[in-house]
Amino acid sequence: MDLFCCFKASYSQLIGVHSSSNSGKGRSHERLVKYGFSLLKGKANHPMEDYHVAKFVKIEGHELGLFAIYDGHLGDSVPAYLQKHLLHNILKEEEFWVDPNRSISKAYEKTDQAILSHSSDLGLGGSTAVTAILINGQRLWVANVGDSRAVLSRGGQAVQMSTDHEPSTERGSIENRGGFVSNMPGDVPRVNGQLAVSRAFGDKSLKTHLRSDPDIQDATVDVNTDILIIASDGLWKVMANQEAVDIARKTRDPLKAAKHLTAEAVKRDSKDDISCIVVRFR
Repeated sequence: MDLFCCFKASYSQLIGVHSSSNSGKGRSHERLVKYGFSLLKGKANHPMEDYHVAKFVKIEGHELGLFAIYDGHLGDSVPAYLQKHLLHNILKEEEFWVDPNRSISKAYEKTDQAILSHSSDLGLGGSTAVTAILINGQRLWVANVGDSRAVLSRGGQAVQMSTDHEPSTERGSIENRGGFVSNMPGDVPRVNGQLAVSRAFGDKSLKTHLRSDPDIQDATVDVNTDILIIASDGLWKVMANQEAVDIARKTRDPLKAAKHLTAEAVKRDSKDDISCIVVRFR
């Protein structure tokens, strides 16, 4: 089927809202799924580098929940590009409806290649990504590159749906590509002493030592599945998965839950940009 022709009309609905301090909410058209998001600029002396997508769209008779957090570094050009293109590229893969896993992998790779080929316009910065696609309220596909994270709550128990790509855990891959991992400067392991994640979009100057292929997990949304939390590391640096789930479950309003999480991260002295999306299934 020619998904792109049918998808094109809905493309404008994909773009999330970006600002230095922003929040909002929405709900599915046919089901009781609700979401809320909260984004707060960190204390660093540069513009907000987190971008997001949070939308429901109807395509080919299916309802899709589209959620993403993009945490940029060395500028906001790459996360802004991802906000506009990554989910779009996933859904226009011809095999998406029959093989979401393969389609997500291919789209991540193609999107990274496009970013690298436009480095003269986008700069040498990069971005993490965590994307979640909810199909008809029943099937969830989560993919990520970097350390932005997705956590699912099943009966109140936190289940991490993404993989933190850290230089210390992927040292072998980095060294096999001719790079190195160093804690200098500072006390955080970094690729070539520069980047604190081992996989990212962009980062052309480090690309030979980095990966951009995603880890992908899928899950069935059943009666025990109540909440999905997607957030940048500005939240996860100061909060454990179970703590975030416990806070989010205290209120039925996902917007209030997202605001509570970002406020708690600030209270715990997170200095990074903090972006959080809470999806409530029940």
